[in-house]
Amino acid sequence: MADVKQLPTRDEVPENLKWDLTQIFTTDASWTAAYHQIEADLKQASAHQNHLAESPEQLAAGVNYLLQVYHALENVDVYASLKQEQDTSNQEAQGLAAQANDLVAKVASALAWFQPEVLAIPEATLSEWLDTPTLSPYKHFFEDLDRAREHTLPAEQEALLAGAGDIFQASAKTFGVLDNADLEFPIVKDEAGNDVRLTQGVYGVLLQSTDRSVRGAAFKQLYKVYKQFQNTFASTLSSNVKGHNFTARVHHYPTARAAALAQNNIPESVYDTLVAEVNDHLDLLHRYVSLRKQILGVDHLHSYDLYTPITGDSPLSYTYPEAQQEALRALSVMGPDYVSHVQEAFDNRWVDVVETKGKRSGAFSSGVYDTNPYILLNWQDNLEELFTLVHEMGHSIHSYYTRHNQTYQYGDYSIFVAEIASTTNENTLTQYLLDNNDDPKVRAYVLNHYLDGFKGTVFRQTQFAEFEHWIHQEDAAGHPLTASRMSDFYGQLNQTYYGKDLTPDPEIALEWSRIPHFYYNYYVFQYATGFAAASTLSHGITSHQPGALDHYLDFLKAGSSQYPLDVMKMAGVDMTKPDYLRRAFDVFEQRLNEFETLVNDTKH
Repeated sequence: MADVKQLPTRDEVPENLKWDLTQIFTTDASWTAAYHQIEADLKQASAHQNHLAESPEQLAAGVNYLLQVYHALENVDVYASLKQEQDTSNQEAQGLAAQANDLVAKVASALAWFQPEVLAIPEATLSEWLDTPTLSPYKHFFEDLDRAREHTLPAEQEALLAGAGDIFQASAKTFGVLDNADLEFPIVKDEAGNDVRLTQGVYGVLLQSTDRSVRGAAFKQLYKVYKQFQNTFASTLSSNVKGHNFTARVHHYPTARAAALAQNNIPESVYDTLVAEVNDHLDLLHRYVSLRKQILGVDHLHSYDLYTPITGDSPLSYTYPEAQQEALRALSVMGPDYVSHVQEAFDNRWVDVVETKGKRSGAFSSGVYDTNPYILLNWQDNLEELFTLVHEMGHSIHSYYTRHNQTYQYGDYSIFVAEIASTTNENTLTQYLLDNNDDPKVRAYVLNHYLDGFKGTVFRQTQFAEFEHWIHQEDAAGHPLTASRMSDFYGQLNQTYYGKDLTPDPEIALEWSRIPHFYYNYYVFQYATGFAAASTLSHGITSHQPGALDHYLDFLKAGSSQYPLDVMKMAGVDMTKPDYLRRAFDVFEQRLNEFETLVNDTKH
């Protein structure tokens, strides 16, 4: 029997392939000192509480105090988190992370008086104060707080609702426990004929199998279990939706969607425009589904045929040093300043590269205002990892530019724009690979990688967004969200999206029951808007449209100094209008056309 490859321990990895957390704290002892300093600083809260409304100077002193505490807390929290993520088996790191979590809760509780006290200042007075030199640097910060004024209840009522937070979260937690721990899936066969226990992770792997019987069996067996518990899942999802609708209603929002989108000051029309434009372009998805059916050579295309590779194994692979050079070349279109920071990331240990024992799986970008960003990878020598590297680098350079161009109160960015910088880099890499490869096999693989990404992010997440809005509307209208009603609607919606070339499997109508994002409260649509915006931005940059790069860099530097939609307008994308979506669909169509041509040429 072949030896099983053992992962290295952290100590066995060269220093230059590990991130350097000493930039945040040189030692754990200095972390502990900072921790205790925050605890001491919290005792000064009483010097500011009940004084904010006295004068602009008192309000400025209060907000400076608040930001100082949160600034210090960020260092403590992120350091502990990154220490834990690099080795989840390390007991000391677990201890730091637990302490940091306690401190985060303690700070939130100790400073909970701040927003209600600001909102108790008369609107006209606050507006006048914000024009004074003392408070003008915080104008947008306070205007953003002030938007919640008409939706904020008296303090004791907000406290009651906050106290019931666990109750509102209960059905989502029940879903999580049932879905991740309690469901028992059967044994199925893998490609080698081995018996394997079906799990969520194994299901994802088997669905990409080139053996159709393996895919089909996994699909049917998985949904057999969900069907058994469909009424329980209907109950958890329905209760969660009721919580969203109730919370929105008591805070004087017209709908749960209006309440959720208000967090980022996004008008509901952005959501409606997305859904309308995607529906207007479903013919493109139908063409892609039809092409997949043709390539697979099947009489009936099923839902379990949508994820198996149709262009073979990746013809490209990269070692990490090769990937670094390829990333630098691909991103050179972003200009010399941008590329210099990518080089800095490689030279100055921003990146934790190697998969090691106990290290958190996957990849992410993190960091704090005072230091460089950090990237966690679990490197494998393949093309997908190169895409991951430029994706996470997109987040990190966004953070770098934001922190170097904004003061602390604006030194972050909203979830709504977060994925745009990362997926712009992915789209830019796609264009670079197409510009530099003539081999039809490579081109077909890269094109299909893009088309699959677009399908999974723009089309699929918008389908989810449509379903999510429907369940909230149905509950608000007093209609019961039973398993059969949700399955009927979801099954029809799925068929509308994928078209006549997809055979309507009864199992797929139950897909709603296993999507955790339906518990997130109007979150998924941002994946679709973000990918479409990134597609448009990258196309502008790579085709050297006048001003495109400068506008994009302005967006990266803006942080949260303006509302997300205004920040996007700086980049040259108006997300209240359909144009950015139409431009993204144009790119999708061009690449679909080329992919169809390549597929048909290889047949002849």
